[in-house]
Amino acid sequence: MTDSSVAAFPAASGSSARTRVWDLPTRLFHWALAAAVIGMIGTGLNDAMEWHFRLGYAVLALLLFRLLWGFVGGRWSRFAAFVYGPGSMAAYLRGRARPDHLIGHTPLGALSVFAVLAILALQVATGLMADDEISASGPLTRFVSGELVSLATGWHKAQGKWIVIALVSLHLLAVLFYVLVKRHRLVRPMVTGDKLVSAENAEVAPSRDDAASRWLALVLFALCAGVAYWVSSLRV
Repeated sequence: MTDSSVAAFPAASGSSARTRVWDLPTRLFHWALAAAVIGMIGTGLNDAMEWHFRLGYAVLALLLFRLLWGFVGGRWSRFAAFVYGPGSMAAYLRGRARPDHLIGHTPLGALSVFAVLAILALQVATGLMADDEISASGPLTRFVSGELVSLATGWHKAQGKWIVIALVSLHLLAVLFYVLVKRHRLVRPMVTGDKLVSAENAEVAPSRDDAASRWLALVLFALCAGVAYWVSSLRV
């Protein structure tokens, strides 16, 4: 990837600029998490528990990585870029959002991102402590009380599972709405990393997406995968 990948460059029309918004690590995280979560839902519904555990560990590694990348990743992948106050949310819902709020995650989109990450983290955590008392028990069950195991199991198999399915469905419906009704290109930028930005925002800082940042992401993910593997090794 050349240096042009980390800077805005004019589009042919002259009225907008193509800017690197989503760095490669963020894009890979997004699609890997989507695949892992869908697989986790499918294996959970079909009682394919060994694969369910494996995919759960993969989601754990991805969530740990996203937590770290939210502080050191590209400009628009950092949590600081999409933590909005009530005023920004109200202005967005009234159609008065600031132009830069439409570059990365919108205020409403940011709320969705945090909700999905939080519920997935809770679902993974309860899965690590869950025990169906038949053949599948999480690696942390022997380290917590029986009462906590019971609470975690009940949440993971009932409320948590359906909330995850609901959020995933809502996310897909929201993407379809924005693509088909509002004509906003949401999928392509998450594939290419680039987004057309209006002329008034042409000078906005793009996300860093060079070789050094990608190597950093690889090292961080390797560490997170190592933590997930260590957690999996605690299962007896």
